[in-house]
Amino acid sequence: MLAEIRKVVARIPKGKVATYGQVAEVAGFEGAARQVAWALHNNSRGIPWHRVLGAGGAIRLPGENGLEQRIRLKSEGVVFRGEKVDLTKSGWQPGAKQTTVKKSPASSKRASRT
Repeated sequence: MLAEIRKVVARIPKGKVATYGQVAEVAGFEGAARQVAWALHNNSRGIPWHRVLGAGGAIRLPGENGLEQRIRLKSEGVVFRGEKVDLTKSGWQPGAKQTTVKKSPASSKRASRT
């Protein structure tokens, strides 16, 4: 179970987040949100643990750990709405193709000519 959970967390792309419940469901363990939290708490090295949040986009980690999570997410461009992550803008859709639009210098020049 723990290995499957960690594999799912490793798939969450930079700039996106998932909830504990969503990770559990994608891993095949619907309703096991607490086990996801436990799996990340006990061994989160090498996986993007900071991209997993509580229901509704809430950071559930207390104190400095929660602050570190918020800083990491903001540095990746995750959109917050108050204290919670805006899941409509930064939520991970596992079945959808994730695309990142990068503007090249050439496309910026073209846009400024119009």
